[in-house]
Amino acid sequence: MMRQIMKYIVSVITLAMVVSLTFGQSKSVEFAGKNFDDRKGLKEALKNIDEGDAYYEIGDLKKAVSLYLKAQAFNSQNADLNYKIGTCYLLDDDPAEAIPYFLHALELDPIGAGSAYSALGSCYQATYQFDDAINAYQMAKARLTPEEARTKGNDLAKAIDECNNGKEFLADSVRAFIDNMGPAINSKYRDYAPIISADQSMLVFTSTRENPYTNKAQEDGEYDENLWVSYRKGAKWSNAVEMGEPLNTKENDATIGLSPDGSKIFTYYGKKGGDIKISEKKGDKWTIPSMFSAINSPKHECAASFSYDGKTVYFCSDNDERVTNYGEHDIFMCKMDAKGKWGKPINLGPVVNTKHDEIGVFMHPDGRTLYFASDGHKTMGGYDIFKTELQDDGSWSEPENIGYPINTPGDDMYFVMAGSGTQAYYASSRKGGLGGLDVYMITFLGPEKKMTMTTENNLIAVKANPIQQEVVMEKSVAIKTSRLTVVKGIVSDADDPTKFLDALIEITDNATGQILFTNNANSVTGKFLIPLPSGKNYGIAVKKDGYLFHSENFDVPQTSDYQEINLDIKLMPIKENAKIVLRNVFFETAKATLNSMSYTELDNLVKIMNDNPKIKIEIGGHTDNVGSKAYNQKLSQDRAESVVNYLLSKKIASSRMTFKGYAFDEPIDTNDTPEGRAQNRRVEFKILSNE
Repeated sequence: MMRQIMKYIVSVITLAMVVSLTFGQSKSVEFAGKNFDDRKGLKEALKNIDEGDAYYEIGDLKKAVSLYLKAQAFNSQNADLNYKIGTCYLLDDDPAEAIPYFLHALELDPIGAGSAYSALGSCYQATYQFDDAINAYQMAKARLTPEEARTKGNDLAKAIDECNNGKEFLADSVRAFIDNMGPAINSKYRDYAPIISADQSMLVFTSTRENPYTNKAQEDGEYDENLWVSYRKGAKWSNAVEMGEPLNTKENDATIGLSPDGSKIFTYYGKKGGDIKISEKKGDKWTIPSMFSAINSPKHECAASFSYDGKTVYFCSDNDERVTNYGEHDIFMCKMDAKGKWGKPINLGPVVNTKHDEIGVFMHPDGRTLYFASDGHKTMGGYDIFKTELQDDGSWSEPENIGYPINTPGDDMYFVMAGSGTQAYYASSRKGGLGGLDVYMITFLGPEKKMTMTTENNLIAVKANPIQQEVVMEKSVAIKTSRLTVVKGIVSDADDPTKFLDALIEITDNATGQILFTNNANSVTGKFLIPLPSGKNYGIAVKKDGYLFHSENFDVPQTSDYQEINLDIKLMPIKENAKIVLRNVFFETAKATLNSMSYTELDNLVKIMNDNPKIKIEIGGHTDNVGSKAYNQKLSQDRAESVVNYLLSKKIASSRMTFKGYAFDEPIDTNDTPEGRAQNRRVEFKILSNE
């Protein structure tokens, strides 16, 4: 699925490493008969080197280095062999082990050894020894020929910049814990590319572990990619299970993106250069993944993410012929029009995209914060995670590196943030993990919480094992970063709570009357999840044929913090005495004049009246207990009459409607608090007969 990117700056190191390098010969001892009396040992050492070179060429670094080390035991004073051993360790993600071999190679033969210096710089950079790395890169740069300066000079200059960035990020690190998710999620195989629902109740990831679809492991001991899923209950995640057909097949199947409510999933299809498929959960089953033609091209698409309303998809593509790219992979978006048709891809532009590579895109359900990986912005090495925010005018803010310890000198990508903004997930290969790549959870901390390191010498700990976090805390401290409300719950029949309903859930901007998006509760479980970005007054209508609709109102100010609201919605069958509260009917303060924000709700009532021509209804007005009984009686009566008058204007016969004011005689909440009084100020709709 993912392109396997080298973790460190090794663009100047190629397979030519295994060919004898042109070092000066001042101290290096060649594997030649004139230098050794032990001809049998020499022959065996040369054989080990040749076999090691063969394994290197096919990418089996562990086997290659084991053979090189046998030759090293015979002759440790050969610069080329030390260079090869160091290279194997570097490319096999063990830069600390590589350093002494590169140093020894340079000690034996320092003349013209530009590649060795650049490789040594990569090792120092990977182990957070940034000043030493800069010195090594500068030594490599000084040894470039004019032709090499044109082809490699920019790479070395970029590496030096990354080291300076690394020093800056380490000095101002982000307060976060990074925890391996343990054996419930991770295995001895590669586990990566996690995707989550907005409320963190569901986590899907890719794994190359044993599975029912692959009989035989590949040469590297891994199996085909498949999708695995875990569910969170409380603070614990369940043991991951293979997601089964049709999401998993005999081909490689990998995670790309998940809708905020977990009902739609993007998967990767790699047979034709790299395309994206989409599947939807219907009840307890997933549909057969189909090509998402709106974003696929003849080129390589490697990531996709839904907006909170499902009407925009952000994705990555390389050299898309439909739109000009700024670099390798760029980030694009596709928008759905009013008819449900996807438009043409739009490049996010040069603020987000660079001449290098942008991948692993994730749009947060707050509707404005986009996370992505890039090796072209201000990184500390390899790919780093960045965030940018969508502005009111449609532009994007300057991407911001989310900092250390999330970002490292290696590749950090495929990052997803929970709706709360306090936790995130990504995959990394690091010391202490269970496999080559493991899924990790990041917990961001508030500034008031102090950390206690278990390691006595923190500086040594950072250099020796910079990614492994050994932080002790009593509990995580929430930080208020996500302006989002997540509404979730279950829809069932009011008369039979065991009967779950796949009701339509309609979300409206009450200020404009515009339907922002719709969703459906799950047909088997009745569950739903709706992300509501801050800054709007939302009306929610839950509808099902044969039932009265249920309404909710959520006024979510721009400055509100993350919250989750759970609803247990029981829809009333259309029958005599069925009654609902019209929660999105609003009046001017202390008056009976309808606010225009009420029209969407009342139009839903009109539809029920038209769809059920036999029903007769009562509109009841209710108030809180502030003011006299006479005042509230008149106000409640007038408000009920205003609703009836609106229905009359929509051609509902007066013979089908009555209205009544109840003042504060039938409270549904306490009148001792502002919140309770707000609940009591309401309009109700009641069926008097259905004959």
